[in-house]
Amino acid sequence: MTFNPELCRNESEVESKLIVQFLLPELGYTPDTWHQEVAVGSIRLDFLAFAAQVVPFVLDANSPLSVVMEAKHPKQNLNNHIYRLRHYLTKLNVKYGLLTNGKEIRIYQKNENDINLIFQCSGKHVSLKINEIKNLIGKDTQQKQESKRIDTIEIKNNPNYVSKAKKECSMKTIAIYHNKGGVGKTTVSVNLAAALSNQGKKVLLVDIDSQANSTFAAGLVKFQFDEDDDLRDKNIYHLLESGDYDFIPDIVRKSEYFSNPEIDVVPSHITLIEKVDKLSRIVATQGRLIAKIKKVEFDYDFVIIDTPPSRDYYAQVALMTADYLIIPSDLKPFANQGLPTVINFVKDINEARQDRGKSPINVIGVLASKISPNSKFVQYTFPKQREVITKRYKLPLMDSVIYDRTALSESMNQVLMVGDLEYPDPKSILKYAEVKTAAQQSAQEFLELANEVLRYVGE
Repeated sequence: MTFNPELCRNESEVESKLIVQFLLPELGYTPDTWHQEVAVGSIRLDFLAFAAQVVPFVLDANSPLSVVMEAKHPKQNLNNHIYRLRHYLTKLNVKYGLLTNGKEIRIYQKNENDINLIFQCSGKHVSLKINEIKNLIGKDTQQKQESKRIDTIEIKNNPNYVSKAKKECSMKTIAIYHNKGGVGKTTVSVNLAAALSNQGKKVLLVDIDSQANSTFAAGLVKFQFDEDDDLRDKNIYHLLESGDYDFIPDIVRKSEYFSNPEIDVVPSHITLIEKVDKLSRIVATQGRLIAKIKKVEFDYDFVIIDTPPSRDYYAQVALMTADYLIIPSDLKPFANQGLPTVINFVKDINEARQDRGKSPINVIGVLASKISPNSKFVQYTFPKQREVITKRYKLPLMDSVIYDRTALSESMNQVLMVGDLEYPDPKSILKYAEVKTAAQQSAQEFLELANEVLRYVGE
């Protein structure tokens, strides 16, 4: 089924043709799970959809997770209706709200007493983006979240209760590591996180590199002067410094207009390099990231850790914490010469993991990255480079390939002008591809990488 926004000439047609005839059926909502023109006190909602059949209709703290859908005239500016939607979601304790005028579709998520934009597309692209919308507010997604919510309530009310979700926690932690710099490690980390998020997975990106490249790439460095630095006092260092306070919910930031949906980020900071001696002297710090990620295992499907290009303390913490390892490499001689060091490092880490009762890290494989897209190179030289990895170094080689395309660097170097000041405004390659046709090849490569990862971990 497809939707044509040109068919919507007024608010009534946005309601009937977009919401009733297209969105609700595509999202899996049947007539017994949604209501139109709902009155709750002084609030009047256009549509309210529930994760499960609600008969009789009740809206309270125990209701299944619900979605408010508000339709506006095609000539209405949606910015004028954000305040009212925020009032609806916060007043009624509804987690998601969809706002549309037919020409544009937005999805907001309630966050305490405010709402955050988590999805946006034009009406003419909604048919192409329907799977992304399903992963956010589809009935199946809502039912899964409702199941987790009920489990959480039961756990709180009964300390002896062990939920099905707890037994089957599926969060996967992946370290992106190579001791050679310049192989595309950060590019892989941030865009793999964005691609997994695009596939409907809840993703946490952890930057444990003092260069803070992933923090920058995710759009969190929004300051020009030291006095405006809001990352110095809340970053990865503070997770490692103490086991008693500063947990992930205290540190985590939402990426800034980086991807759709946005990802959560534990930022790094340049001062991390000054703190390494203090942290490395305290043995307990090596297990703190493990413990603190464990506390949010029901909040995320994937944790991606961007690591430093070294064998230092921070790299040890990352590989001790991760379940899986991806080794980005341009497959050139200098990068290859570092692979034996990576192999030996992994062996040392696995010994330490065994002492802690952790199984060995799963090496997903070497990921060919920053590869020249030149056709003759790809045809003649690249196959020989790939063969070296499996034959000489006995490492698994991933099927996915990330080519060194101009669009990848462009997406990371977008800027925003505010008066005379220039602020970084980086975008994931998937989001950049929405406005830049030349970026679509790179975006597809990262979607293929995400799918390969999902297959490997069994999702």
